[in-house]
Amino acid sequence: TLFRSSQVLLGAGLTVLSHPLMYCKVLVQVGHEPLPPTLGRNIFGRQVYQLPGLLTYAKHIVKIDGKVGLFSGLMPRLCAGTIGTIVHSKVLQLQAGDHGEDTVNGHKETPSSLDQVIRETSREMAARSAATLITHPFHVITLRCMVQFIGRETKYSGLFDSIVTIYHEEGIMGFFAGLVPRLLGDIISLWLCNMLAYFINTYALDNGVSTMGEMKGYSQAVTGFFASILTYPFVLVSNLMAVNNCGLAGGLTPYAPIYSSWVDCWRQLSRESNLSRGNSLFFRKVPAGKTYIVDQKRFR
Repeated sequence: TLFRSSQVLLGAGLTVLSHPLMYCKVLVQVGHEPLPPTLGRNIFGRQVYQLPGLLTYAKHIVKIDGKVGLFSGLMPRLCAGTIGTIVHSKVLQLQAGDHGEDTVNGHKETPSSLDQVIRETSREMAARSAATLITHPFHVITLRCMVQFIGRETKYSGLFDSIVTIYHEEGIMGFFAGLVPRLLGDIISLWLCNMLAYFINTYALDNGVSTMGEMKGYSQAVTGFFASILTYPFVLVSNLMAVNNCGLAGGLTPYAPIYSSWVDCWRQLSRESNLSRGNSLFFRKVPAGKTYIVDQKRFR
């Protein structure tokens, strides 16, 4: 219980610190570009038109809504993080109790074996999926609180009011908008990360190296980064579907058409070469072949 409490507190602290970053990222994902491109230099020293980075974007939000404005949607996100941590931990405990210690022919299996990696990944997948499923309604509310910045709405002003609004307008299914691509992205990322790390640790690294543990830690981090890049489109599509056609300017034309499904959203973003939109918040290039529409604050 003490360990879980410390996990919840640490998670809450990280959530608060990272919230302005997520806020800016979500607005960029939706396509909101309140500041026009400026002439700058890329890493090779060439002059190029660039979009404002994270700090400039955050300063723009502060200019309009003050520093408190950077934490719009924080309360439902904290709820999601706290409940998610507890559910994740409980599901892992239940699975550990059901299976006991992993053994093969009466002998405890080594942690590095493929069967063990598959088993542990399967358990982690079940725990993460349960946590995501239960906390997704809070995630939807968080995103909608953030996207209100675009149209200056106040439709989602509090946690309870937001729950009532979504239930009244969209029913139970409104709380799970964008759930499928989010779950798929999480599952694919988890399996990619763990399987790639296993094969690198098993076949590419020399067990005789004195810093073997450290090297394996690095390989896990590298494969995690690689997996997150590959599955980023799922994150983008999930977030867009969570706000699509919910009565906010950021989820309607001209920012987005009304998508019939998450697959439809994926296809349209792919056609427009927008599946990586919002992936980077530091070195942001002007989209190729797109024109900045000043009055709409977006690219077309």
